[in-house]
Amino acid sequence: MAVGVKVVSRPGSLSQQMYLPAIAEGLGVTFRHFVKNFIGNVTGNRAKTDIATIEYPEQKKKYPERHRGLHRLMLREDGQTRCVACMMCPTVCPAHCITIVAEEAPDGRIEKRPKIFEIDELRCVVCGLCVEACPCDAIRMDTGVHAPPVEDRADAIETKESMLGRGVKSIAHQGGAGPNWRAK
Repeated sequence: MAVGVKVVSRPGSLSQQMYLPAIAEGLGVTFRHFVKNFIGNVTGNRAKTDIATIEYPEQKKKYPERHRGLHRLMLREDGQTRCVACMMCPTVCPAHCITIVAEEAPDGRIEKRPKIFEIDELRCVVCGLCVEACPCDAIRMDTGVHAPPVEDRADAIETKESMLGRGVKSIAHQGGAGPNWRAK
């Protein structure tokens, strides 16, 4: 059985096929905005312009309530990091920006702790999945601090020490309040 092929021609004229009307319309919109903002700036009437300029060093943009900020590691009551190097955060991270190298605790405890804990802030997409995945409440992103600009890529890597410097002792109990939490 032979298959028939139906040839369909392109609709429209040559000018529509070359997108000339669409290009002219886009340039018209751009030119209108340019003239409106240029005249508003020259006459000093900035209320008529669409430009929302913030004079940065003097004025700072207010971050929204749910702004995550930089990572921080939480501390236990004894001053040690709450992280037990369970590898949940690097596993769940979509950007693969978290590096953890585990070591045994020197004081004879059974659990591990991170020897190296690094987050590459240039690769981080600030999704917060590492915070959600952590079973020990060891990592948080509630500092409200914006990542500073860096000139060298190595300066954008947050180390264990820098994240511990932003951390505070946690008031949460390791493992939760226990089975009788309602009795309290």
